[in-house]
Amino acid sequence: MELAAVLHALSDPQRLRIVRMLAEDPEPRACGTFGLEVSKSTATHHFRVLREAGIIEQRTEGTAKFNTLRRADLEQRFPGLLDAVLGSAPVPA
Repeated sequence: MELAAVLHALSDPQRLRIVRMLAEDPEPRACGTFGLEVSKSTATHHFRVLREAGIIEQRTEGTAKFNTLRRADLEQRFPGLLDAVLGSAPVPA
C-alpha cells in the first residue's frame, strides 16, 4: 500500500463515494448496490483502482463481487488518513 496510490484512488468523487458507503456500513456490498451513475465498464475501473491501491478487498460469489473496506490495514499504514479524507470531502446530495 503506497500513499500516492491511495491518495490518487481517493481523489475521484465516484471512488470516494464508494469508500464513504463502505465506511458507513461494514457489511460487504455487491458492486451493483452503490447506485453509481456511470457505465458498467467505468464502475469496474473505479473498483479496480480502489482494489489495486489496497483500499478495498473484493470477494467473488457466483457472478457478483462483494467489496469490503480495508479500514484496519489503512489505519495501520496511514493512521488517521481515511477519517481525514472522509471528514474533509463534501458529502454528495
